[in-house]
Amino acid sequence: MIKVLFVCTHNRCRSILCEAIVNQLGEGKIQAFSAGSVPAGQVHPLSLKFLEQQGYATDGLRSQSWDEFASTPLDLVVTVCDSAANEACPLWMGETPTLHWGLPDPSKVEGSDAEIEDAFLNVMARIEVKVTAWLERGASTDCFAANS
Repeated sequence: MIKVLFVCTHNRCRSILCEAIVNQLGEGKIQAFSAGSVPAGQVHPLSLKFLEQQGYATDGLRSQSWDEFASTPLDLVVTVCDSAANEACPLWMGETPTLHWGLPDPSKVEGSDAEIEDAFLNVMARIEVKVTAWLERGASTDCFAANS
């Protein structure tokens, strides 16, 4: 089983979405975790709402520090900040191979309820496409990197 840690600054939205989606779609081939360099301490409520709405399990999701994974053997660390939005991306200092997915932060979208929902669902769809393609290639860390 491949162990992947998704990292963002606050661990309240994108990394949480990745954790939930990857764990469910990975069907035991991938074990995903998420963490933040400066965790917010709570998961964004809309992250939970839209995950549940789309049929993803949310039990056990929490905003946590990447320090909790310092001694966890990981196969890959994926940062999910959006450099196009000029976000500072946390720098993973471990020896685990890293990969970057530039995902926009749907929790920052301002607008109508429909526009906010659309932002969340679009990010979730991007994650689903990446994970599905990875699984179709055999779910190795090399395949994952090729699908960044």
